Amino acid sequence: QVQVVESGGGLVQAGGSLRLSCAASTSIARINAMGWYRQAPGKQRELVAGITSSGNRNYADSVKGRFTISRDNAKNTVYLQMNSLKPEDTAVYYCNVQVFPRGYWGQGTQVTVSS
Repeated sequence: QVQVVESGGGLVQAGGSLRLSCAASTSIARINAMGWYRQAPGKQRELVAGITSSGNRNYADSVKGRFTISRDNAKNTVYLQMNSLKPEDTAVYYCNVQVFPRGYWGQGTQVTVSS
């Protein structure tokens, strides 16, 4: 069993920044990929950004150029730096950690961007 713990959400004005953190309770060597998803009220959960064990990154079109995903292997932690935040970024953000043969989810952290 892998524990996934997110932190760093909060309330910010449009144009502001937040950094989310996600720590996994397993060796980095076991992790295939880590990613951030979000779910706004009444909408489906969507991928925001992901990073593989080899360092390849992918982003949703809506956040390209504003969000950056990174990882600290020594801490088994992935970060999501969110800049130029918009009201439409408001959602619960979830971290997903892929450890073969399944993925593990965190409890989610609320991000609210006011206009």
